[in-house]
Amino acid sequence: MFSEVIGGDKIEHLSVGDMIRTVDEEMKDPQKKAELVKFLEKNYRGFYALEDVIKSLENRDTKSLLPDEIILALVKREITKRKGKVILLDGFPRNLDQVSFSLFFRDLVGYRDDPDVFILIDVPMNIINERIKWRRVCPKCNTSRSLKLLPTSKIGHDDDGVYLICDEAGCDGGKMVTKEGDEKGIEPIKERLLMDEEILKKAYSLYGVSKVLLRNAIPADVACEYVDDYEMTPEYSFEIVDGEIKTIEKPWIVADDDGIQCVSLQAAPVVVSMIKQLVEIFKL
Repeated sequence: MFSEVIGGDKIEHLSVGDMIRTVDEEMKDPQKKAELVKFLEKNYRGFYALEDVIKSLENRDTKSLLPDEIILALVKREITKRKGKVILLDGFPRNLDQVSFSLFFRDLVGYRDDPDVFILIDVPMNIINERIKWRRVCPKCNTSRSLKLLPTSKIGHDDDGVYLICDEAGCDGGKMVTKEGDEKGIEPIKERLLMDEEILKKAYSLYGVSKVLLRNAIPADVACEYVDDYEMTPEYSFEIVDGEIKTIEKPWIVADDDGIQCVSLQAAPVVVSMIKQLVEIFKL
């Protein structure tokens, strides 16, 4: 959303998770795999043999983390495709070692004059869990929505129940599906989420790097003092009455990591908070 606001000619959103999933697909295509291996032969630097790295890419599952050095090489490959633009690097660093790597990452890719900013987002575990479990993606355009928290304008149903129909402009409206592993919620990535918390604490203490601090959840009993109703995430459910789908909307209240009942914010107010802080950091 931030990239859309600023403009695609100025900024590129680079998701490390999406990058890895793209690599998974490349490994299934002989030609693309050969191109990737050729790139790694030239650019990979690390303590693992390249043959072992290739095997880890071939046999990767949703629980495995790739070695830091291979992530650096793959991110470098993606950044070289996006010359002359600000890079919003999403999902990096992923562990404490990568915090140090990220401080020197610009030098590796020739972005030496750009200012550094860490954007740290505080989201309770329960909110992440619900978002993952109810996430649905379009298999054609990869648009992501939520059956429970952010449905599309088009809803369908079959023997398996209610489903979302992609309503993204330019897409022909396919049935949205569950992403690989999403039905398990946070369980496959719980250790990574706990590590993310440690990374957040470590990054917050770094000297010389500006920080943008974003909060997603607000205690329900004081939420109305800080945000309006339309800024809070509602919860949706559906009923089929006489063959027609009826949408039911109500406020979504969820416990945070300390057991406090909270509301979760929509994406837009969090983006506005990020823009305000960036304006102050860069003195725009």
